[in-house]
Amino acid sequence: MTDVFARPRPEPTVLQALRSPRLLTREALAGLVVAIALIPEAIAFSIIAGVDPRLGLFSSFIMAVSIAFLGGRPAMITAATGAIALVIAPVAREHGVDYFLATVILGGILQVVLGLLGVAKLMRYIPRSVMVGFVNALAILIFTAQVPQLIGVPWAVYPIAAAGLAIMYLLPRVTKVVPAPLVAIVLLTGAAVVFGITVPTVGDQGALPESLPALLLPNVPLTLDTLGIIFPFAIAMAIVGLLESLMTAALVDDITDTPSSKTRESLGQGAANVLSGLFGGMGGCAMIGQTMINVKASGARTRISTFLAGVFLLVLVLAFGDVVAIIPMAVLVAVMIVVSIATFDWHSIRPSTLRRMPLSETVVMVLTVAVTVWTHNLAIGVGVGVVAAAVLFARRVATLTSVTRTVEGDLARYVVEGELFFASSNDLTTKFAYHHDPARVVIDLSRSHVWDASTVAALDAVRTKYAHLGTTVELEGLNPAAARFHERLSGGLGAGH
Repeated sequence: MTDVFARPRPEPTVLQALRSPRLLTREALAGLVVAIALIPEAIAFSIIAGVDPRLGLFSSFIMAVSIAFLGGRPAMITAATGAIALVIAPVAREHGVDYFLATVILGGILQVVLGLLGVAKLMRYIPRSVMVGFVNALAILIFTAQVPQLIGVPWAVYPIAAAGLAIMYLLPRVTKVVPAPLVAIVLLTGAAVVFGITVPTVGDQGALPESLPALLLPNVPLTLDTLGIIFPFAIAMAIVGLLESLMTAALVDDITDTPSSKTRESLGQGAANVLSGLFGGMGGCAMIGQTMINVKASGARTRISTFLAGVFLLVLVLAFGDVVAIIPMAVLVAVMIVVSIATFDWHSIRPSTLRRMPLSETVVMVLTVAVTVWTHNLAIGVGVGVVAAAVLFARRVATLTSVTRTVEGDLARYVVEGELFFASSNDLTTKFAYHHDPARVVIDLSRSHVWDASTVAALDAVRTKYAHLGTTVELEGLNPAAARFHERLSGGLGAGH
C-alpha cells in the first residue's frame, strides 16, 4: 500500500543537470530522440489539419521551447498533435489559413482564462478507472497509428522495423548511457544508406521548411462575425488540449513519483498556443507518445530535454534537412511501437487484477478505452468514462441506503442508514407505512447524511403525508451541518404542496 505521507522522490533541477555532464548528456540525447520522432508526426498532423507541413513543424518548435519555460510539468513534451488538428481542421478547410491561425490564438487565450478559473482542479474528479482507460486507449491509438506504415510497403520495411525493436529491447540490458531509440535510428539509417535499401523515409511525408518562423498577425476582420466563426472551434480546442495535457501530466507525475502544478501547465499551454498562432503554427498540446519517449525510453526528468527537443527540431529541419529526410519511417514506427507497449497498463488486464477489481470499475475502464479508440477523441472518451463512473457510483451508493421500522406502543421509529442524495432519496417516501403507524413517528437520521435538496424535499413530503393523517413526525440525529442545510431548505421546495 502506498504511504500517503511518503515524500515524493526528488528529481534533478535544471541547475543540477547543467552542472552534471552525465545528467546533461542524458537530457540532451533525450531531446534529440524526441526531435527526430516529432518531425514525421508534425508533418502528418499538418496534413490532417489541411495546412502546409511547415505550420506543424513551426508549432512543435515554438510550443516545445516556450512550454519548457512556462509549463508546470518538467520533461513533458508539448507540440502539434492529432487531437488539436482534428478539432480545428474544418476552419482551414472552410475559411482559410488566416482564420485557422486566429482560432489557434483564441484557443490559447481561452486556455489561459480556464487556467485562471482553476479548471485544473477538476482533475480530482477523474476516477482512477478512467485514467487507466485513458492510458490504455492512448497506447492502442499510438500502435494503430503505425499500422498504415506497415501496409503496402516494400518488404525491407519489416526487417528494419524488427531490427529497431530488437535494438530497443536488448540495448538497455547492456547499457543505458545512450538512449536506445537514438542508437536504433542512427544504426538503421546508416545501414539503409550503405546497402542502398529503398524504403519510405521522413522526406516522403512532406516538405521541410527552409527558413525561420516569422511573427505575423492573422489577416481577419476583428468583428463579431469572425468571432462567431472561430469561437466554437477555439473553445473545443482549448478543452481538448487542456484535458489531454493535464491527464498526460498526471501520468508523468505517477511515473516519476513527483508532483507538478496543473494550473501552471494550463496557463503555460495557453500562452504557448498564443505564441504558436502568432508565429504561424497550428497549435497543439501535450504529446503522450513523445512524452513517453522522453521520460520512459530516454530517462529525461528536466525542462532541458523539452527545450532541446524544440531547438533540435528546428536545427534538424533547417540545417540537416537532407539528413533527416533519409531516416526510414520503419525505424520511427519501431520506436512508437515500443512506446505503445510501455504505455499500456498491462497490470490492469491481468486475470488476478480483474478478479479483485469491482465490475463497475472494469466496465468504466473498458468503456473509456472503447469510446476513445472508436472516436479517436480523448475528450469524448474521458467524458463518457467520467459520466459512466458517476452513474455507477451513484447507483452503488444508492443501494446501500436502508430504512428500518420498529413500533413501541404509540411510537413508530424509523432508522435511516446510508447516504441520502437524489439517487437514494427519490423513493424515500415509499419506505413508510403511513396508514399503519401510530400517532407519533420518529425518523432517526443519525446513521445517514443529508447531501442535497432532493433529500430535503423527500423528508418534507414524508412529513406532509403524515400531517394529512394527523400524525406527528420528529426528525432526530441530524449532524450540525445536515441540520443547518435542512433548516435552510425545508418548507421552501414545494414538497407536498
